[in-house]
Amino acid sequence: MITTAGNRMRRAGGVLLAGALIAGLAACSGGGTTADPAASAGPEGTDDGSELTLWTRAPLEKQANLLVDAYNASHENQVKLTVVPNDDYVAKVGAAAGSGSLPDLFAADIVYVPNWVEQGLFQDISSNIDGLDFKDSINKGHLSAGTVDDKEHVLPFVLDLSMMFWNKELYKEAGLDPEKGPTTLAEFAEQAKAVQALNKPDTYGTATGLNCGGCLVFTWFPSVWASGDEVMNGDGTESLLAEKNAKDVFATWADLWASGTVLPSSKDEAGPTWTAGFTEGKVGVMPYPATLLSSTPFDVGVAGIPGPDGGASTFVGGDGIGISKDSKKSPQAWNFLNWLMSEDAQVEVLAKDSDVVSRSDLSSNQYSDKDPRLVTINEVAAKGDTPVSKNFQEAFNSPTGPWLELVRNAVLDGSDSLDADNEAITEVLSQ
Repeated sequence: MITTAGNRMRRAGGVLLAGALIAGLAACSGGGTTADPAASAGPEGTDDGSELTLWTRAPLEKQANLLVDAYNASHENQVKLTVVPNDDYVAKVGAAAGSGSLPDLFAADIVYVPNWVEQGLFQDISSNIDGLDFKDSINKGHLSAGTVDDKEHVLPFVLDLSMMFWNKELYKEAGLDPEKGPTTLAEFAEQAKAVQALNKPDTYGTATGLNCGGCLVFTWFPSVWASGDEVMNGDGTESLLAEKNAKDVFATWADLWASGTVLPSSKDEAGPTWTAGFTEGKVGVMPYPATLLSSTPFDVGVAGIPGPDGGASTFVGGDGIGISKDSKKSPQAWNFLNWLMSEDAQVEVLAKDSDVVSRSDLSSNQYSDKDPRLVTINEVAAKGDTPVSKNFQEAFNSPTGPWLELVRNAVLDGSDSLDADNEAITEVLSQ
């Protein structure tokens, strides 16, 4: 049985450590801040015309702008948004944390949240969250990531899920049913090869980022979870990527690469343009970020990412958001967070833009009812996971880490070193 992201995160003892933060956080005290200063203003916070500052990273710029614009248009408070390049975000937060100059609100990649909460970067907003009558419907993975010592510090900002997307027009040309995507890894490979067999110029069956550790965990780990397996042990100190279903994932991609079905530039793709081929209509089917549904300029099918024998799962990513330790406007900042969780924000801003809502009680709404793909995305979100480990960054995201070495050996080079490569990941995770 597939465990929910929330349950896994509660079970996992480790959290992701961002190396760039170590120096910046040295000046910060550990643990949480004063309990719930935002609660003094009442359940909805204060809307008195204050200016609030908010930081987010560039991948969520579209959603952040939509949310901030909608809030500013309907409130006396005004939020000033700063969008930071993704590669600079951790260092910027670390420097600001060390100098006491964090913004009132800031979002964080969900895998960074536990570490930043433990470092005391977010204020405790437990009583505010507990006072929400829909608390039980809020995405559990994001709430759990921000909970330390039973105190809650963040809410979901934007959810980003990995889903299987396919180009319906290319499917029609290839003689495939455009309404039926792959339900197993074998079907994924078959359908990708069918598109490849069209022999259209500059068009390929599938694509990925074979030099992008984060891209690969986002899109390949779900196939392991869909089969019922784990990628790490419970406390995030041992890699389990030499088991049968993980081997099937690697073997499938190795075969696709060897057959010429994978976009050639995938070999050196380090992340910035890993989705571009699909967005340009040049790729038939691939695991792809759900947040790009609204900006994909042609008709696509959407499904969960299948495992070797079926099932469906997703990497539950995206960002959490909280009130920083440095904010002197906690009641006003809570007013924004309270609105962020409202139906006005979740449905009339996010769902309207074909984005995933953070509340399960709003997953069926006037916009999702018109687009079954949104219902699918919301349903698969409950079957996903967010892996956490203290050394996740070094093991999986680092461009010189052992995860990319495993992928290169197993997929590109065909070397028989999986057990040794898996052990190398464990060595990093267990440090």
